[in-house]
Amino acid sequence: MTETVLLIPGLLSDGVVWEHQARALSARCDVRMADVTRDASLDGMAQRVLDEVPGQLSVAGHSMGGRVALEMVRIAPERIDRLALLDTGVGPRNETEHVSRLALVELGESEGMRTVAAEWLPPMVRHWDAEGSAELRATLTAMVERMNPTIHRAQIQALLDRTDAEPMLAAITCPVLVAVGDSDAWSPPRQHREMAARIPGAQLVIFPDSGHFSPIEAPEAVTAALVEWMTRTPQG
Repeated sequence: MTETVLLIPGLLSDGVVWEHQARALSARCDVRMADVTRDASLDGMAQRVLDEVPGQLSVAGHSMGGRVALEMVRIAPERIDRLALLDTGVGPRNETEHVSRLALVELGESEGMRTVAAEWLPPMVRHWDAEGSAELRATLTAMVERMNPTIHRAQIQALLDRTDAEPMLAAITCPVLVAVGDSDAWSPPRQHREMAARIPGAQLVIFPDSGHFSPIEAPEAVTAALVEWMTRTPQG
């Protein structure tokens, strides 16, 4: 029976971030891409995906998508065979986060999503200004422009309303990959080491020379980690 792998994009993201991994995994799995643009809560996103993609799932989430993946485990742990958390976090919002996040939403509403991309993306990507990164810049900018201020505000609301997921980590029993770019300044490696230490048997992978968007910044390394992750036998 073909296994189903669900890839979940993050904030202002779509399947282009997971393109390399989806192509590689589709040779052996039924690869599905989650749509997280229609809800204003993480649990709403998680429940919609569970409703739309039936059966047992191996779930990989990037950034906000990792938080959605954890919500899926909370709602329906019996349906999650494997879990991969990339460039993400588990804690509640901090005291100042809402100010910067809502300022970016308002920027999009007043000046458009291209302006949001120009402000938001450069600190996220390790080699944003490098001479050979023009294609990556164009790809990620076009991705953000495919979104709109309504989607942006809803996703930011979901992130600001998030709860602390750390208490659930110790109860996760499926095979877990925790992975991050070594230069991810938004969700740093230290944070992922702490997450992996709290999940029984979790594997930690740090991708060299990559920022927050590791699936598209370090595509071969991320794909290799996910292919290995898919060989791990689910419990139960």
